[in-house]
Amino acid sequence: MDKAKYLYGASGHCKVIIDVLKSNNFAITAIFDDQPKVDMISNVPVFEIAQLLNLEAGKILVSIGNNQIRKKIVSKIESPFFTAIHSNAVISESSNIGDGSVVMAGAVVNADAKIGKHCIINTGVVVEHDCQINDFVHVSPSASLAGNVTVDEGTHIGIGACVIQGIKIGKWVTVGAGSVIISDIPDFAVVVGNPGKIIKINSIHE
Repeated sequence: MDKAKYLYGASGHCKVIIDVLKSNNFAITAIFDDQPKVDMISNVPVFEIAQLLNLEAGKILVSIGNNQIRKKIVSKIESPFFTAIHSNAVISESSNIGDGSVVMAGAVVNADAKIGKHCIINTGVVVEHDCQINDFVHVSPSASLAGNVTVDEGTHIGIGACVIQGIKIGKWVTVGAGSVIISDIPDFAVVVGNPGKIIKINSIHE
C-alpha cells in the first residue's frame, strides 16, 4: 500500500498541486502550514505543521511557489518527498524529473531534459530536448526553453518568457514576464525585456 501523501503550504499553489494529483487519482491525506488561515482546501484538511508528528509516516511535497522559502523548508524536512506530474503533461521517457518537483497541466518536457529537485514546471511550459534545470527553479506558465538551455538553482523564469537554444542562466536569477533571452545571464541578475537586459544584480537575500 502507498504511503500517505502530505503537502506543506496552504496556498493557491497548493490548490493547483491538488488538481495535479487528482488528475492521476492520487489523494492527499493532509495539508500542513506554519500559520494556517483555513481549515480545509479542496476538501483536504489543513493542520499546524507540529501535528505532522502525530500522523502516519508518509511522503511530502512542499507546495510553496517562492523558491527561497521552498528551499528553506525542504532543508528542515526529514520525510521522503514525492513528485507530482499532471496526467495531461507530455513527458519524454528519456527525461528525468527529481523528487519534490511538480509538472503542471499542458507542460511538455522533451527528450533527455533533466529537471532537478523541488522545481515547478508550471502550466503550459515547454522544456525542450537536453535542457538542464537545477534544483528549486520555477518556470512560470507558458514560458518556453529551447534545446540545450541550462537554468541554475533557484532561478525564476517569468510567465511567457522565451529562452533561445544553448543559453546558460545562472543561479537565483529573475527573468521578467514575457522576456526574450538571447544571451547568457550571470548569477543573481534581474532581466527584463525583448531582448532581455540586466537591470539589477541581487543578492540571494533580496
